[in-house]
Amino acid sequence: MKLSQFKFNLPEELIAQHPTPQRDESRLMVVNRATGEIEHRVFKEIISYFDEGDIFVFNDTKVFPARLYGYKEKTGAKIEVFLLRELNAENKLWDVLVEPARKIRIGNKLYFGEGESMVAEVIDNTTSRGRTLRFLYDGPHSEFKKELFSLGQPPLPHYILREPEGLDAERYQTIYAEKEGAVVAPAAGLHFSRELMKRLEIKGIHQAFLTVHSGLGNFREIDVEDLTKHRMDSEQMEVTQELVDIVNGVKDNDHKVCAIGTSVLRGIASAVSMGGHMKTYSGWTNKFIFPPYDFTVTDALLSNFHLPYSTMLMMVAAFGGYDLVMKAYNEAVKEKYRFGAYGDAMLII
Repeated sequence: MKLSQFKFNLPEELIAQHPTPQRDESRLMVVNRATGEIEHRVFKEIISYFDEGDIFVFNDTKVFPARLYGYKEKTGAKIEVFLLRELNAENKLWDVLVEPARKIRIGNKLYFGEGESMVAEVIDNTTSRGRTLRFLYDGPHSEFKKELFSLGQPPLPHYILREPEGLDAERYQTIYAEKEGAVVAPAAGLHFSRELMKRLEIKGIHQAFLTVHSGLGNFREIDVEDLTKHRMDSEQMEVTQELVDIVNGVKDNDHKVCAIGTSVLRGIASAVSMGGHMKTYSGWTNKFIFPPYDFTVTDALLSNFHLPYSTMLMMVAAFGGYDLVMKAYNEAVKEKYRFGAYGDAMLII
C-alpha cells in the first residue's frame, strides 16, 4: 500500500471542534464487511449489534494535562512545553517538546505558573524539538505531580483550532480512564456514557480493559510513500491475565470480540498467540498495521472518522478492507459526518 492511497477530500468544516452535547448521541455509521451494506444510526444503538456473551475491549489509559505555557529566564520569551512522559520520578525528569525550539538551550531555566511556582531546567537536547527537563521541586512526588498538572491544559489534537475550555478536561477523557500516561485520548471510547455501559452490562455484554498509552506518534506525518518503510513510535501497553482469560473464553464460545478504538486493535494485535487467542503482554509496541492484515482475535471494530493520511485510517482500512472503508469515508463526507476525536463513530462488523 502507498501513502497516496489514503488521501480523500475532507472539508475543514467537517472536523469537529467541540464534542456533542451527550456522549452517546453522536452519529454512528455501521459498515458490514460481509454484505458491504452501510447503515446510519445513533451511537447508543450500537448495543443492538451485539449479543449476550460478546465482549467490548476498552483502553483504560488516562490523558494527563500535557500542554504547559511558561517563559524563559532573563528574556521572558513565551515557551510552550508539551509533556510527553515522565522519565524518572525521583529526579523529576520529563521528556518534553518545546516551541519555539530554537530559543531553548541546555542550562536554560523555564518558569511556570503565577509567582513562578514551578521551575524547570533544560538538561538535554534529544531531537530538534525534544528536550529533557528537570523540574526543581522540593516536596513529595505526589504534590509535585498535582502542582504540575494543575498548570497544564488538556492536549487537544492540532486540528482542533481553539484553546481548551472548561468542558475539555472532562470530555477529552473516557469515563473509565484509570491509568495515567496518554497524551492522545482513545477517541472511540469518548462516546460511552455511564448509562450505555450499564445497558451493556444488563444485556450480558462483557466489558474488559487493556492499557495503551497513546502518544503523539499517532499524529506524526508519514514522510514515505512506501508504507513498509514507515516506523511507528513505540507506545507503552499492558495486557493482563484477567483480560486474556475473558477474551479467550469469549473466543472459545464463538462470541464476538469488539475493539473499542484503533489503540485497542493495535494492542490486541500486539498480544496475539496461537489459535485466535491472546497472551499477556507488558512493555512497548511499535506495531504498524496497514492493509492487508490478518486479524485473528478481533471480530468488530469501533473507531472515529480519521483524517487523510493518518495511521489510524490505515488501521481501519486494514480491518474493514481498503475499498469498503474508503467508500464508507466518501459516504461520510457526503452525509456530513463529523471527523476527528470529537467527531462521530464508525462500527465495522
